[in-house]
Amino acid sequence: MNGRWTFRLARAGDGKAAFDITVRAMRAFGNDHYSPAQIDGWMGERTPDFYEALIANRRMTVAERDGAVVGFVDAEPGELTRLFVLPQEAGSGLGGRLLRIGLETARVGHMGPIRVEATLNAEGFYRHHGFRRIGPAEFSHGLGGPRLEVVLMEL
Repeated sequence: MNGRWTFRLARAGDGKAAFDITVRAMRAFGNDHYSPAQIDGWMGERTPDFYEALIANRRMTVAERDGAVVGFVDAEPGELTRLFVLPQEAGSGLGGRLLRIGLETARVGHMGPIRVEATLNAEGFYRHHGFRRIGPAEFSHGLGGPRLEVVLMEL
């Protein structure tokens, strides 16, 4: 704990919070790069149950403030798969803290670079934290909807 947030492994029941954070973050931060229709389409068939299935893998960490989930990170060996914070947490340092946690998870059982498919609005965040762009891509994780233009990056 740093006085502002506590971090813990996500547990059953956190799926709705992770879903809501993803929707709110994409609508707040993605609107300079993606249309509302693209964002809605990208969310596709995601539901809180989609996030509950991810939580069952035990690789998702959530950040809480005053008992409420305000951000999360999910990773698998060699890849940071999701990192989202509530809009009011932007610029607070929470994203960087979650990134470090996610990188630790991504390094378990993996040697070599860590990759991320960054949304266009998040490219600067990842660059600031040492990632480099290795090419354009289309978002390939998740369910439904049209594929979204993203940036493939690695650290």
